Amino acid sequence: READRRAWTPVSYTVTRQNATVQGLTEGKAYFFRIAAENLIGMGPFTETTKEIVIRDPITVPDRPEDLEVKAVTKNSVTLTWNPPKYNGGSDITMYVLESRLIGKDKFHKVTKEKMLDRKFTVEGLKEGDTYEYRVSACNIVGQGKPSFCTKPITCKDEIAPPTLDLDFRDKLIVRVGEAFSLTGRYSGKPAPKVTWLKDDIVVKEDDRIKIKTTPTTLCLGILKSVREDTGKYCVTVENSTGSRKGFCQVNVVDRPSPPVGPVIFDEVYKDHMVVSWKPPLDDGGSEITNYIIEKKDTHKDLWMPVTSATVKTTCKVPKLLEGREYQIRIYAENLYGISDPLISDEMKAKDRFRVPDAPEQPVIKDVTKDSAVVVWNKPYDGGKPITNYIVEKKETMATRWVRVTKDPIFPGTKFKVPDLLEGCEYEFRVSAENEIGVGDPSPPSKPIFARDPIAKPSPPVNPEAVDKTKNSVDLSWQPPRHDGNSKIIGYLIEYQKVGDEEWKQANLTADSCPETKYRVTGLTEGLTYKFRVKAVNAAGESDPAHVHDPVEVKDRLEPPELILDANMAREQHVKAGDTLRLSAVIKGVPFPKVTWKKEDHEVSPKADIEVTGVGSKLEIRNTVHEDGGMYSLTVENPAGSKTVSVKVVVLDKPGPPRNLKVSDVRSDSCYLTWMEPEDDGGSVITNYVVERKDVASAQWVAISSSSKKRSHMAKYLMEGTQYQFRVAAENQFGRGPYVETLKPIKAIDPLHPPGPPKNLHHVDVDKTEVSLAWNRPDRDGGAEITGYLVEYQEDGADEWTKFQTVPMLDCVVTGL
Repeated sequence: READRRAWTPVSYTVTRQNATVQGLTEGKAYFFRIAAENLIGMGPFTETTKEIVIRDPITVPDRPEDLEVKAVTKNSVTLTWNPPKYNGGSDITMYVLESRLIGKDKFHKVTKEKMLDRKFTVEGLKEGDTYEYRVSACNIVGQGKPSFCTKPITCKDEIAPPTLDLDFRDKLIVRVGEAFSLTGRYSGKPAPKVTWLKDDIVVKEDDRIKIKTTPTTLCLGILKSVREDTGKYCVTVENSTGSRKGFCQVNVVDRPSPPVGPVIFDEVYKDHMVVSWKPPLDDGGSEITNYIIEKKDTHKDLWMPVTSATVKTTCKVPKLLEGREYQIRIYAENLYGISDPLISDEMKAKDRFRVPDAPEQPVIKDVTKDSAVVVWNKPYDGGKPITNYIVEKKETMATRWVRVTKDPIFPGTKFKVPDLLEGCEYEFRVSAENEIGVGDPSPPSKPIFARDPIAKPSPPVNPEAVDKTKNSVDLSWQPPRHDGNSKIIGYLIEYQKVGDEEWKQANLTADSCPETKYRVTGLTEGLTYKFRVKAVNAAGESDPAHVHDPVEVKDRLEPPELILDANMAREQHVKAGDTLRLSAVIKGVPFPKVTWKKEDHEVSPKADIEVTGVGSKLEIRNTVHEDGGMYSLTVENPAGSKTVSVKVVVLDKPGPPRNLKVSDVRSDSCYLTWMEPEDDGGSVITNYVVERKDVASAQWVAISSSSKKRSHMAKYLMEGTQYQFRVAAENQFGRGPYVETLKPIKAIDPLHPPGPPKNLHHVDVDKTEVSLAWNRPDRDGGAEITGYLVEYQEDGADEWTKFQTVPMLDCVVTGL
């Protein structure tokens, strides 16, 4: 039985010897044993061991230690390590004995003098350059075991080796908050390197959570219960005199995010929904926010209802609210590692806070023209949201349908010029304002307006001057106002004033009595000096006056004519046919000269428009033709003399038709055309001639030459026997002139000659008044089929032959003899 139990367990029932082996005992436990003898009658009493027996193997000296290695060598020391023996002899190791032998000596000497249980020892006080070998033995209560195998001979000298670094971690490490993590590795180097740990370039210091463990060959940085602040870039540096090595690891300690940043902003509040927004968490937990969870709660209830859990934006529409109820909004942030604590909003009542803008006031219409008008309005209440656009509509007064005047946005201005109105139509306009909620009601319609140019007073007449005077009158002339005020000029009012007087007198009482831009003021006193001014009048009223520059002394005067030529009479004038010819000049002279225009000393064409004003004259011919060209003269004459100027006008046009078109050298496949240049070249050099032909049986002309500069052409590739017509036109830079055609068709045949004389003319029969003749064909037909034979007769002794008739056959009966 076990020493700590009372129950006995049988070992064997059939033992006949005086010894037995007990199997199945547990090493290290104490047992009691008892034995009883048995015969046929029965079992006798048990005999029990007097003391407990502890089960263990027999004790011997330990085996030799293993893996004796030299870890470091310097010039005066050697560091060695070893592993325990595989078998300790059945008793715990009490110490190790390290021995050394100087190479060249026979005996090993004990190095350790004190009891040593560590399996690492540094032998110091050695002599540089000496060579040793080492061995180690293990001891237990029995004694010292066998020594280990000797090391290789070791020479005392400093060893140099650059650091090496072998890390057990990767470049990146993700750790959950609260978890521990460690960064481990192995290193080497001689002399022994220094190990330094950095986080974000700052030396890591040990504390309750951070532990740093470094052995001669291993390194370790361990952090317990990690927090978010442990996130960073960790660096381990292994450095000795020969160099350094570095290892890096980006540690990201992740956690659920912190709560979204408040307050919750109610961007939009309506009776049935709200739009809320918030700011992202200050700490995303080291992982991107995947979504936000939004919930709502009626403040009269304790139940939070989900709104959405799928939004990634920091704004959300909260729908399905009951008007008038107060609500709270609760927002969570979520990442891959969990859900944050909530952000809870203040209470907010569901009611319409914003609405569409109010209707603007009635718009005002300004600056109306025949095709446009400017609509002006005042900004209405924006409904709580900024106005983003105005919508301007128009309709004709009698219509019912309103039409937007433009699809483009109208903002921020509160006026708009409406284009594309129809002149004379009556329009109304209205304006609506729009914000992000929607479009508000339209304004009341504007007052109706007609699309027509506004009428204003005209500007003053231009350049009034005294152009003539007598002993009791002054002739005034001026130019119309630059602006008629969009209304027809009715006429002009002329006023005069004696120099020295303050009163202006009217020369004419009504404007329509002076519709022209000239007027003769009469009833003046000879020898006095007067000032003059002119006003233009339209339906809107009188313009400001335009004054004659200098006062005028009333007296007769006589000045010879003077011509000041405009640029269009300064040199030879070239006008393209169809354009307008304008010749003009400024005329001076007192009295105003008589004006006469002539062409080649004859009256100008009736189509010419001649205008004579108090300051000059102008000749204008529209749609000019070539015949309008020639020498034009302008003669001005008054009692003081006369003056004439001339200008040559060349009307540039297409040339006239070529002359004297002839066809010669007709062959069966060609003919030769010649012609003379047109009498009229159109004022420009003939650039080329166009030659065309057509079969008389066809209506289409075919060009056979379009670039010939010569006045002749060989027409080739004719079809023998076909009749052709030809025509030629001349071209210059202004176009192609009319054609000249051949007078009659030309047949494509070789030249014809008279046939030869008939042969063997003889009589066949003779009567008293007639003779029957016969003959043979001639040897040659002259290039064409013989169409007949002319029979003539002559009385004997006469000089002339008398024609009888032409017959088609080779015989004839001549009668009437």
